[in-house]
Amino acid sequence: MYPRLEWEKKREQIAAFPMQARSLQRLLLGSAQDVEIDGSGRILVAPELRSAAGLTRDVMLLGMGAHFELWDVAALARREADDLSQGMADVLNQFSF
Repeated sequence: MYPRLEWEKKREQIAAFPMQARSLQRLLLGSAQDVEIDGSGRILVAPELRSAAGLTRDVMLLGMGAHFELWDVAALARREADDLSQGMADVLNQFSF
């Protein structure tokens, strides 16, 4: 999920893909949808996008800097466990809190 200004940048990058990536362009650009936040601060994700992303009832919204990721809670837990089992990336050697 991208805020409008960030999506515009991504859309331009995707549109500039070479012809060999036409199917990926079709998937990414053709599936994009505008959403609005309702009065209660909720976002309605279309059923076809929920199904494609494997979203069930319990989801987690993660802030990732310039965009958000929306995950099924169980899928996120599995992904995090897999990521942790592979160890930390070398980039963390130069990072501290």
